[in-house]
Amino acid sequence: MSQSHEDAAMNATEARTELFSLVKRAELEGRTTLIHKHRERVLLAPLDRLPAARKADAFPSHALSAAQKDFGDLITLAAQGQPQVLRRSRTPVAVLLPVDTPSSAPSSDTTAHAGAVPAGGAVNSQGTQDRGSAPRRLATLGDTIGSVLSSGPVGGPTFGLPGLDAATGGLQPGLLTLVAAPPAGGGSLLGLAAARKTGLIDSRKVLYAASGPNRADIFRRILAAETGGDYPRLKQGRLTEHEQQFAEQLRQKASVLLIDDGSDLTAEAIAETAPHVEDLALVVVDRLQAAHNARLPLSGDLLPNASQVLASLARTLHVPVLAIVDSADPTLLDLLDADVMLTLAPTQDPSKVQVTVSERDFGAIGSAYLRPDLLHARFLDAGTPAVGRTDSGEPARGLGSAMERELAEAALPYTSGARQGLPASVTHVLAALRTALANGDEEALDELGPSLAETAAAPQQLPNDAEGRRLAAALNAYTTAGTTGAPGQPTATGPAAGSGHVPDDEDDAEVELQPGDEEDEPEDAPFPALKLLKDAVGRSKMHPIRVIRLEERESGPWPLISEHMDGEPRWVHPDVTSTRVPFIRENGKRVRRDQLDVPDSFGDGVLCLIDRNGSYPSACSAVPLAPNRLLHTGPLEAFDKASAGIYLIDIPEWNRTDMPHPLGRIIDRPDEQGRVWVTTPHIKQLMKLVREDHLAAMPAIHDSWTGKANESLFKPFYEAARKARIELVQTGGEPYKEYKTRLSIALRLLWPKRKEQKSPFWRPDWRMSMVAEASVRHWTVAFKAVQEGHTLIALRNVDAAVFWTPAATPPATYRIGTGFGEVKAKFIQPGEIIPEGDD
Repeated sequence: MSQSHEDAAMNATEARTELFSLVKRAELEGRTTLIHKHRERVLLAPLDRLPAARKADAFPSHALSAAQKDFGDLITLAAQGQPQVLRRSRTPVAVLLPVDTPSSAPSSDTTAHAGAVPAGGAVNSQGTQDRGSAPRRLATLGDTIGSVLSSGPVGGPTFGLPGLDAATGGLQPGLLTLVAAPPAGGGSLLGLAAARKTGLIDSRKVLYAASGPNRADIFRRILAAETGGDYPRLKQGRLTEHEQQFAEQLRQKASVLLIDDGSDLTAEAIAETAPHVEDLALVVVDRLQAAHNARLPLSGDLLPNASQVLASLARTLHVPVLAIVDSADPTLLDLLDADVMLTLAPTQDPSKVQVTVSERDFGAIGSAYLRPDLLHARFLDAGTPAVGRTDSGEPARGLGSAMERELAEAALPYTSGARQGLPASVTHVLAALRTALANGDEEALDELGPSLAETAAAPQQLPNDAEGRRLAAALNAYTTAGTTGAPGQPTATGPAAGSGHVPDDEDDAEVELQPGDEEDEPEDAPFPALKLLKDAVGRSKMHPIRVIRLEERESGPWPLISEHMDGEPRWVHPDVTSTRVPFIRENGKRVRRDQLDVPDSFGDGVLCLIDRNGSYPSACSAVPLAPNRLLHTGPLEAFDKASAGIYLIDIPEWNRTDMPHPLGRIIDRPDEQGRVWVTTPHIKQLMKLVREDHLAAMPAIHDSWTGKANESLFKPFYEAARKARIELVQTGGEPYKEYKTRLSIALRLLWPKRKEQKSPFWRPDWRMSMVAEASVRHWTVAFKAVQEGHTLIALRNVDAAVFWTPAATPPATYRIGTGFGEVKAKFIQPGEIIPEGDD
């Protein structure tokens, strides 16, 4: 072969050192390198010089790292006429050929004349090619067809989401695929899904370049997604026994997922690292940040160049590169110029997102729907829509009650087979519940109602560990909680006229936020609750921080705060039997209601149903909270009245059986040390109980996040809501219903449940302090009645209580009326169904 077709010459030692770069030059630029070892001479050449080398097992092949180690022996074999194929992962990328072989530039065209293009060879015309320049490599269509057919099916990595994998055809080797989603849109979870499927299931090497999350975040997200554990809890380092066992199993597969979370991570650094990963199958870059950040090289104006580097990396290594960008801005996406684009967008159904698949040369080629499961750091395949759309065109409500979903999650360690100890019949029922919820099978969920009720009511011998206690609490809550709706039915009733919301018959019923709720009410609204709430906060001289920034929400105190910190007392007297019984409303809707059976030992009497008016807005008159940042104040010797926030305490002992525990349902979810996080209202409640000798001692505060306290932040809002109620309660009808709905929307916007819901607020501590204050007030008034000799039968939510009293004689500790803090009283006979309230 003529030396003119070779770009460089070097000895074997030099070539061994430069092997990866020499292979890259051969693959990308078609360059050939002459290598000599003593009298042995070989060519490191592109595969075009020997197309048959692309076919599996046609010649001896070696991974690059192994070839570098045995390079001297390979040179000897190649010089003796035995071509040696060099592989990156499973993909051939170059070949070592003997110098003096006619096959080094094989031609499938035996009639080719001098100066023509040999099949799969270089442009050899001496008249048109300078001897000092590298000839361009050309391939005939025949060679190309042979290469494609010999390579067989592509078999690239997938996401493990059937709908999305069908739409994309998997992740194609040699292509840059970009996932585009707005901040908090879940784009990173698709990158993680591909990494989990490729690494943990297919056992193939993944390089995970993390420019956003760190390696600890990635592990926790994997653990949450694979076990169904709550990601916020895992961020606190609190693992169940099942999760700990799974984490140990992951150690055995740890070598297939390599994480680079260095602070100086650049596209060039990724491109330099990837070739050294033997048998690399996938590169994930999480993430490219649209906004400039001086600490993150993969951000701002540097992204277009970074995208080009990553695209070149994909072609060079012939592996898929999957990059996440936190923007769906078409202008930016055009600049990034990816081979394949996956764009995430919300749908009218908040339980689904649409992924549109586009290719550079063809535009949109397909789409898929996914179901966000952000609590467990993953997407699920949407499949058949879980709940159809209503006739009005509004998206249907989520399937199942919160209590049913919690029961399914609590039972997961047992229904998955990771834990043993439940009777087979119980495991079967709980597994059927999870399947019905996952598949959106409303009919199956409805049919499960009687079996679930029987299962929850039957005593179960459960382990005294975190998983056992959680399942026990979920079973107990399903049996006794007043807020559980009918199986297969949403917990809310039908929508009010002219509203997309579902106001309950109770003042403090929860509403499901809708897009647009974050906007101020129209001028003709009966009560502009959101405007008034923003105005109240804005008038504070403490300059409150209404919104915690997105980048701060996954650290500090925020992952520690949960809805269970409300302290709602979902309690029934231990001597009273509570049953959830079917009931059909006048509108034909099937629901379930409470039926309380009181033993004869209670004597004569009737059930007195107490319904507090406006518990949440009433609590706004004086909520102890921190308007500004919460700082980590750690363990405290004593509660500081000048501060407010969240506190990690031991659960105080409560031996009374005639009243629920002062902390309500908070005690159902302790950590491994038996401790719970509470807000300031519950701390102040416990201090009062200690002063009055109802508790032996104040529990220790093991950790805390606090700020300067304020109790009047919401007071102007309370005053306006109280005044409006006085007027509208007399008017009644739709204006009053709209007033209650607007109140609930405004207070829910303090901390929206769904991440995608826009809001002028994001303060979980404000929301939970307000709800906790309502719970404390509810508990305190009931306790006063019990101290005066009344018999409490049930205490539920923040507004419902049931006493056993003489007919038409409510406890004197309650004020009957229509104002905030006052109550309505109803009387029914024992065994009758408790009307309305919480369907």
